[in-house]
Amino acid sequence: MKRRIRQRQSQTAELLKSCIKRDWTKNFFIYVCVLYRHSRTRKYESELHMCRLEVLAVEFSEYHPLKAITVTDSKSRRGGRKGSTSSSSSSSSSVAPDPLSSMLDGTDPLSLFAAVSETPTLPHSISLGRKRKEKEEEVGSDFEPWSSKRGEILSRFTTTEKLSINLFMGSDKTSSPSSAVSEKVRTRLEELDDLEEGSQRELLNLSQQDYVNRIEELNQSLKEAWGSDQKVKALKIVIQCRKKKILHQNFVCQCSKLLSDTSVIQFYPSKFVLITDILDTFGGLVYDRIWSMCADPHPLPESFSADDVNDTAKETCLNWFFKIASIRELVPRLYVEAALLKCNRFLTKSGIQETLQRLTAMIRGIGDPLVAVYARVYLCRVGMEVAPHLKDSLNKNFFDLLASFRQVHGESVQNLLVLQRVEIPIYLTLYSPAIHWILQCVAHRAPEVLLTEMMDRCKKLGNNALLLNSVMWAFRAEFVATRATDFIGMIKDCDEAGFPKHLLFASLGRSLSVADPPESERLSILNEAWKVITKVRSPRDYINCAEIWVEFTCRHFTKREVNTVLADIIKHITPDRAFEDAYPQLQSVIKKILTYFHDFSGLFSMEKFLPFLDMFQKDSVRVEVCKSIMEVFIKHQQEPTRDPVILNALLHICKTMHDSVNALMLDDEKRALSLLINGFIRMVSFGRDFEQQLSFCVEARATFCNLEPVIIQLIHTVNQLAMETRHVMKGNHSRKTAAFVRACAAYSFITIPSLTSIFSRLNLYLLSGQVALANQCLSQADAFLKAAVSLLPEVPRTISIEGKQRSSEPFLLDFINNFLSTLLVVPDHPEQGVLYLVRGLLNMVQDYTWEDNSDTKIRVYISALPLLAAMGQESYLYTIPKVDSNETLYGGDPKFIAEINKLCETLISQVLDHLKGLGRDEGVRRQGSLAFSLSGCLLAHGDLRNNKLNQLVVNLWNLSHKHGFCDTRTSVRTLEYIKHQAQQADMSHLSDVTARLSLQSRA
Repeated sequence: MKRRIRQRQSQTAELLKSCIKRDWTKNFFIYVCVLYRHSRTRKYESELHMCRLEVLAVEFSEYHPLKAITVTDSKSRRGGRKGSTSSSSSSSSSVAPDPLSSMLDGTDPLSLFAAVSETPTLPHSISLGRKRKEKEEEVGSDFEPWSSKRGEILSRFTTTEKLSINLFMGSDKTSSPSSAVSEKVRTRLEELDDLEEGSQRELLNLSQQDYVNRIEELNQSLKEAWGSDQKVKALKIVIQCRKKKILHQNFVCQCSKLLSDTSVIQFYPSKFVLITDILDTFGGLVYDRIWSMCADPHPLPESFSADDVNDTAKETCLNWFFKIASIRELVPRLYVEAALLKCNRFLTKSGIQETLQRLTAMIRGIGDPLVAVYARVYLCRVGMEVAPHLKDSLNKNFFDLLASFRQVHGESVQNLLVLQRVEIPIYLTLYSPAIHWILQCVAHRAPEVLLTEMMDRCKKLGNNALLLNSVMWAFRAEFVATRATDFIGMIKDCDEAGFPKHLLFASLGRSLSVADPPESERLSILNEAWKVITKVRSPRDYINCAEIWVEFTCRHFTKREVNTVLADIIKHITPDRAFEDAYPQLQSVIKKILTYFHDFSGLFSMEKFLPFLDMFQKDSVRVEVCKSIMEVFIKHQQEPTRDPVILNALLHICKTMHDSVNALMLDDEKRALSLLINGFIRMVSFGRDFEQQLSFCVEARATFCNLEPVIIQLIHTVNQLAMETRHVMKGNHSRKTAAFVRACAAYSFITIPSLTSIFSRLNLYLLSGQVALANQCLSQADAFLKAAVSLLPEVPRTISIEGKQRSSEPFLLDFINNFLSTLLVVPDHPEQGVLYLVRGLLNMVQDYTWEDNSDTKIRVYISALPLLAAMGQESYLYTIPKVDSNETLYGGDPKFIAEINKLCETLISQVLDHLKGLGRDEGVRRQGSLAFSLSGCLLAHGDLRNNKLNQLVVNLWNLSHKHGFCDTRTSVRTLEYIKHQAQQADMSHLSDVTARLSLQSRA
């Protein structure tokens, strides 16, 4: 060893000689051997006392940390010319400014930028329409808009039959305003020829998707034609008529006439949605066009009247209505005029009301009841958008519907159904969206008297299940709930053949799931409903209805009734594996039960709950159900549990989630499953039965072996268990405690190598070693720490983080620093020699393959110097109770201090060698950073009363600032701290150091 020291000293001497010869160390006189022979003696308690904040008495009447802050904002403006005066203004506020408040009022920079960038690109008519739309009378948030029903209708009413459509394929030829009269005449004749020869093309054998695409193309063509000022072509698209005389009369029937066609009756509701979209577009374009004509010279006020409209706009508006009046067919004329209903505002004050009454009466002339009811839907929809306060037309439409509803069972309808092979129950469902919408419009904010009158009229009709179903859908849930018994009586009187009773009970159940019936009637309501539901033979119809009533049962009854309902569902859905087609409904049942039952002991003790879960045999669905159960458990379970019923059930559920893991599963999905399972593990506690808790962790380790985050959680749980054991089991249980802690250590030591993440293994080795050390298990702690050191060479140079390759060196440096702080309290092994763990760690660092141009190894050496300085103190900064650290084992023995000094000499030699190499290339920035770190280390731990060490610190400081790459803010704070320390009696020698430390900037 002496020989090695002499070699190291000679190497250091050579290094010093070479340093003196170079410019970068011209003033770098250093004697390494004096460094830790002159490390300053630390008095940690007094230093801690000095670092504490000063306590001052505060009058709370004048000050409170939550008191509003008065902010004074001073703004100054200086002129750019000589002699200009400056003005300033200040404002104060008693409320603290909120930097996020501007985002709420739309004044943040991004909102302003979006507003500025978007505004010029909007067409004038669209911007006006948007402005008017914001000022229109609102119906209310409690009214379900048509847009929410649109998608449901399109997805519900489909067909596999072939469809046909008549499209206008007229010429796109246009004449310029400067054309001669003869050219205009020729163009007009060509348009008429096109109309006769090929303007009508009937597209046959279209699929439903092709039909939808063609309609959407028409809608887009309408917008494009209007935008390019081709009003005639736009009108052709809207009207589609087969007249061939005057061109302006050929424009009124195209799309709207399609609503007279019921050749594919099952698709009619979806066709209605598609066609009325085009009509809405057309009506908006016409209205915006007339509105823009009124904006010259000043735009119309928000609540304008017909007197405010100029003659040109009125004439244009009347011209549109005259063209509509020339349409011969009733259905197209009605729809197009309804689309332009809002334009009546430009003509007369009462025009909208009069037109609504007239169009309501016109609908009575439509013979087909399905076409008539959807015409009423469109009229009610437009009326609610334009004038929601005009309720008379809505009521008349509903009462006309009641009067004409008997036509549904007429001979002509029956013949049509026979021709298209459509059964009456399916045909009646086509009316549901229409009647629902009309009733919703009528019932919206309607008085109780009107609702009662409407219900009485429905009773008089008798045997009208379809209408009764719509009433329960559209009326307020509270109205239906308070009269639930009356509705059940009306349902009983309905004929089963026309409209199934289980659908009526389903509608009733929807209302009762959000509103409570009288308490005395709840049990009888459930019994009456379930008598009908349980007799439904079709599994699909049964589960659709039962799923609705499950919420009513969970809402008002106990787990006994819920268990009965689950038993009946299992009975109906199990035969022929019908549950495979009912997974969405079964999932809904589980979610509703979990919404109302949070006592998992009672839930899992239900006889039919777990068998109900067994019906989810599709892997993906079963996992989703298990996830929903675990989410509710983690959210609502307030205290840890040891209930065997809960533990066994949740272990089975978590195992189901774990077993779904495969090689194709995304990392995010694995992470989500791990979070749920970890939440369950954290809620398991057996109190002071630590052995049972450890047995649970052993079982969980075998069960969840494919999810690494769960294994990590289990190791943390076992370490926490070992620490709890230390505090609880004392006295006569010391031997038992030690044995249990060793068992916990064995669990961790066996489990950690199974992890794939190298840093997870390193950190858990360190954590487990710290726990073993805290429990006086020195041999186990030694094994963990040595395992961590031996694992360092396996750390890869790069690791994957969120799918990207990152350098592992910052993470490795962080781990080593944490490891070094632990080594202060780890006693040396009697058979391994002095500082064997420190030496082993540094040897591994020396042999590790670092990245090119990396300073991490040198930073580890610098980080080790404070540890060695702390080890040389008579009293350590921190210790572990009942564990003798090296301060006790060596007692400040000079040989121990000498070993520390030798190790320091070696480390500093390595640092100097590295600094020398950086001076030869372009590494001056790195050189300055490392020199600053080393100078800070010496300032904190060295005894600067030694002149040579004092000079070393000054030289390192000057080297770090030589090229101006050092952080000025950090340097200033460091100097301030040194000056503060110099004010102490025993640290006055630092004044000389501060006088010699200067700040240099980059040249």
